[in-house]
Amino acid sequence: MLPIPIEAIRDAAARTTPYLHRTPMLSSRTLGERSGTSLLLKCESFQKTGSFKPRGALNIVLSLPEARRARGLVTVSAGNHAQAVAWAARVVNVPCTVVMPEDAPHSKMDAVRGYGATIVAHADRATLFDRLHEEEARTGATFVHPFDDPIGLAGAGTLGAEIVEQAADVECVVVPIGGGGLMTGVVCGVKALRPKVRVVGVELAAGPGMTPALAAGKPVTVSRPATLADGLTPPFVGAIPYAVAKEALDDLVLVTEEEIEEAMRALLTRAKLYVEGSGAVATAALLAGKVRVAPGTRVVSIVSGGNVDPERVLALFAPSATRAGA
Repeated sequence: MLPIPIEAIRDAAARTTPYLHRTPMLSSRTLGERSGTSLLLKCESFQKTGSFKPRGALNIVLSLPEARRARGLVTVSAGNHAQAVAWAARVVNVPCTVVMPEDAPHSKMDAVRGYGATIVAHADRATLFDRLHEEEARTGATFVHPFDDPIGLAGAGTLGAEIVEQAADVECVVVPIGGGGLMTGVVCGVKALRPKVRVVGVELAAGPGMTPALAAGKPVTVSRPATLADGLTPPFVGAIPYAVAKEALDDLVLVTEEEIEEAMRALLTRAKLYVEGSGAVATAALLAGKVRVAPGTRVVSIVSGGNVDPERVLALFAPSATRAGA
C-alpha cells in the first residue's frame, strides 16, 4: 500500500486545477536517439512559478482552515518551493516568510520577493530547518513543508497521474530526488494507475540524500555540494519519501555535475528548453546511459524546473578554460 492514495491525488487535482497549468509533454527524437529510448519530456518548467512545486504547496494552502491560513505561511527552500509558497500566499492573500540559503540563485530570490514574501537569508544549509522553526515560533505562521507533508505529496502526485493520462504507453518515468517529495508523488500517482511502470530516481553523485538514507535505514543529515542543481540540496530526505523509495522505487542512480551541464546544454539546444540544473538531472541520467531500460523503451523524463540565473546558463557555453577559471 502506497502512503498517498489515488483518491487523495484526485482530490488534490480537483482543488488545484483551476489555478495551475496542465504542462506539455514534448518529444525529442535527437535526445531519444542519444539515450536509446523513445523519449518524452514532461515540462514542469512551464508550470506556474517555473517548477512542479505549486502542485503541492497550493494543495496544502487551500486545504488549511481559513483562520489558520490567515495567520500566514512560513517555509524553507533553496528556491522553487519558496516561490511556490510565496505565489500560493498571494493567491489566498496572506503573508509569507521564507527561509532561504543566502547563496540561493538571485533569480529565485527575486521571484520570491516579487510574489510579496519576506526572505530570511541563512548562511548554513545544514541548519536551515532550525532557522525555519525559529521563524515559525516567532510569526505563528503555518509551516508549509517542502517534501514531507502528505497533503503536499498528494499535490505532487497529480504530476504522476497527469503523466499517465498524457502518455498511456509509458514504460518508465525518470524523476529527480532532492528531499524526495516529487519522487513520492510521481511513484504514488503512476503506480496507482500503471503498477508495472518503472520509476527511476536520480540524485547528485557528489551529495546524495536518499542513497545514504537507504543505507542507514532512515533519513540522515547529509552535506550537500555546491551545484547547478541547487534544488536537490535539502539537508535530509523526508520520512515519507524514504519509505516510498524503500518499498516502491525501482532504481536509484547518480549523476555528476558534468553530466548535468551536458544535459542542460542538450535540452536548450536540441529541445529548446531553458532548464535549471535540478530540472536537467533526469535527462542527464538518460543521456549518460545510467537508466537501465531496453532499447526503444517509452520513457518520460521529468523536467522539473526552469528557474536558473541567465549567467549560469551562458557559462555552460563558455570555453572550458573560461569555465574553469570562473
